[in-house]
Amino acid sequence: MKKRIFKELLSWSIYIIGAFISVLVINTFIVQPTQVQGRSMEGTLKNNDRIIINKLSTINKSYDYGDIVVIDSRVDKKRTVLDELGFNLRNNLIAFLITKSQDDYYWIKRIVGKEGDIIEFTENTVMLNGEILEEPYLDKPARYNIDEQIIVPKGHIFVLGDNRNVSEDSRHIGTVPIENVIGSYWLKVNRN
Repeated sequence: MKKRIFKELLSWSIYIIGAFISVLVINTFIVQPTQVQGRSMEGTLKNNDRIIINKLSTINKSYDYGDIVVIDSRVDKKRTVLDELGFNLRNNLIAFLITKSQDDYYWIKRIVGKEGDIIEFTENTVMLNGEILEEPYLDKPARYNIDEQIIVPKGHIFVLGDNRNVSEDSRHIGTVPIENVIGSYWLKVNRN
């Protein structure tokens, strides 16, 4: 009798551990639910929107203009697999619903420049390689106080929030190494 109970408990434990490891692998390397914190992407994403991040996009690291990505804003920090696991454990939707907090150095932004691009700003316009960047996703005019030309280095991207007047982005932290991209925005899953 005791042996049968022990086998049953062991069997259930193996299933539970296997399920936990499967979820961890899926969230770390394939897709991950999370919640938007802040107003920097308003116009496209609102504070508290629940979204799914596509982690597979980090495999080929091929991003395009206008892609919305989640970045690690600590641009001088070399990221490791442990960073990825930590991000997954602390910043998924389930953890947020329990703790009501997320790490504040993971930002969701839009790619406006890739390696080799020249970014310049007029009073309320972004210039990409000498031409006005068309940005139909912006719902209010932005004010820029930057009087410099930025050349995006090899292996980097330049990101901005859609709500430019409140967003902290590459204007503040500089260009972002491709390795600091956690994943790309895939889907909004709000129940509204």
